[in-house]
Amino acid sequence: MIRVAFDIGGTFTDFVLHNDGNGEGASRTHVLKIPSTPDDPGVAVMAGLQQLLARAGIGGDAIDGVLHATTVATNAVLERKGAATGLITTKGFRDVLIIGRQKRYETYDLYMAKPEPLVPRRHIVEVTERMDHDGAVVTPLDVGSIDQAIDTLRAAGAETIAVSLLHAYANPAHEQAIRARIKARFPALPVSLSSEISPKFREYERTNTAVANAYVKPIVERYMDRLEGALKQRGFTRTLMVMQSSGGLVTPAIAKNFPIRIIESGPAAGVLMGGIVGTAEGWEHVITFDMGGTTAKLGAVDGGSPAIMPTFEIGHVRYKKGSGLPINVPAVELLEIGAGGGSIARADRGMIAVGPESAGAEPGPVCYDQGGEHPTITDANLILGYIDPDWFNGGAMTLNREAAARAIMEHIGEPLGLGLGEAAWGIHLVATMNMENALRVVSVERGRDPRRHAMVAFGGAGPLHAARLARAIGIPRVIVPQGAGVGSAIGLLQAAPRIDVSITRVMLLDDNVGGAIAEIYGELETRARAELDQMATGSAPLWSRQGYMRYAGQGFEVQVEMPNGPIGANFGAAAKAAFNQAYLQKHKFLDPEARIEAVDWSLAATLPQAQGDADMRLPQTAGRAPHGRAVWFPEMGGYTDTRIIERQILGEGETIHGPAIVEDPDSTAVILPGDVGRLSGNGHLIIDIAEETAP
Repeated sequence: MIRVAFDIGGTFTDFVLHNDGNGEGASRTHVLKIPSTPDDPGVAVMAGLQQLLARAGIGGDAIDGVLHATTVATNAVLERKGAATGLITTKGFRDVLIIGRQKRYETYDLYMAKPEPLVPRRHIVEVTERMDHDGAVVTPLDVGSIDQAIDTLRAAGAETIAVSLLHAYANPAHEQAIRARIKARFPALPVSLSSEISPKFREYERTNTAVANAYVKPIVERYMDRLEGALKQRGFTRTLMVMQSSGGLVTPAIAKNFPIRIIESGPAAGVLMGGIVGTAEGWEHVITFDMGGTTAKLGAVDGGSPAIMPTFEIGHVRYKKGSGLPINVPAVELLEIGAGGGSIARADRGMIAVGPESAGAEPGPVCYDQGGEHPTITDANLILGYIDPDWFNGGAMTLNREAAARAIMEHIGEPLGLGLGEAAWGIHLVATMNMENALRVVSVERGRDPRRHAMVAFGGAGPLHAARLARAIGIPRVIVPQGAGVGSAIGLLQAAPRIDVSITRVMLLDDNVGGAIAEIYGELETRARAELDQMATGSAPLWSRQGYMRYAGQGFEVQVEMPNGPIGANFGAAAKAAFNQAYLQKHKFLDPEARIEAVDWSLAATLPQAQGDADMRLPQTAGRAPHGRAVWFPEMGGYTDTRIIERQILGEGETIHGPAIVEDPDSTAVILPGDVGRLSGNGHLIIDIAEETAP
């Protein structure tokens, strides 16, 4: 089995080709990292695939599977470059997106900036209709108002339409009638129904999810069509599979119909990889730390499985919880901040500030010599000696240290009265502290004890900052996997096809609601099988159930893993027991007198498939002999002559005492003074972290 995976990031596009033992003595795994092409991501994809196939000495027709993670949908939302979108909603509810939620992410900020809706108010139109909360028709749908709404949106230039009617999650008939009318008049016009995209209550979240799906749908369709066509032209005959935010794969047809599901495509693959690596090294509880060129992403693996959330946000204002656009689809638990290698540093009122603005792939950091003028984290790490200017990306790029030094002194050093080393260290430290704050949110604030977790660090810059982050928060061990710089692409190779469906059905739990619950999951299974039929893998699905429950009267729910097996008449008792366990774990108390209310129900279907050999060991080549260079460690008083070692020359169990730098072609790991590194039997670099001591 020969498979290829590629992940498009904001700065670099990563590739992995894994050959499951073809018996010819060739390397089993090839990796590649090349700069992304933001204007047309497919350009970098095809250029990278051509290089990768040449390295492996095979043609596209030899590939058994093509797996893909992309930021196309994400970037369209963040950069507001989606299609011109219109929204049809119930009369009287035109301003749902503008009002949003009453809860403020900054309680006392009188000038708080709210996320800008993806569709302007002038492109929101109303139709005459009304459903009750239980799906009963209160006001019949007026066909004349549908035609008027369609004419208004077409005259305004709408390229895609979202339909979100009041209580459509309980009865989708009116939304379906509107789509039928649109298709009768304009067959090629894309339409997204909230009752299909996110059939759940809470009007703001459901409406925004439907609008976001419509907003990116034409973009994703065009991108996928071009990519599939280009792959076929180059001999790739196998079906392309695309990573979803939930960590499962789907076909391009499903991704084009529900593009909102691939918003967090790449980061999800990285968390999946982190869980697999952590389990292989004996850690079922893991914090994943993925730092690339544009952002840093922190995720969690609980009990060996990535933590999945029923909703997430995108486009945060100042990266505050509750400030982004809510997306009501399952996604791996992630916290993303603007702290990547390309994040720009500046002097701000006598202090150093870093990000969230990024130099991206074009022009990139100053040291790339591609026109960048503002210093970045990568420029600072180069000056600090953490990065070898002659061996960046395995020698594919040569970095300009002098240009980086000039930019840091001009924008940071001279305004703040700092020397070059101090200014560079200040940039590095501020960026690390920003990530430390996010790490505390993912761990401590969400009930995870960092002392009982390992950190799996990956991405081009993740292993460089990981040890200092782990020391600051008390994580005892950092694991830097093989191919850390292309970790998300490696995660793709371990993913399986998966379909997630959900629905809102509010009910009080008692011991006799088993029949109603069975009916709900029967409806969900019917929906899931309709999409599974499009996968055509031939595998029998593995089912998992989740419920979202609360004490009656509470505003938000806890996620509850529901029992497997047949749903009998007394299933309600088992559901209540599962809720008590989940609620106690999260809130540390129970109220035995309170009534329990179930709100949302979800069902996941995973299709097991042959993964081939799970050993992703990279080929050993003749590496450079250990050598030294000056590297900045404040624990040692500044620049210190430090041992530089290539990972590929390390033997299993060989011990490395910090300070030291361990280099890979795609990433660099820093071992701090007092820390100890070694190579595990799986080929991963293990760093045991010393406790942080006061300076």
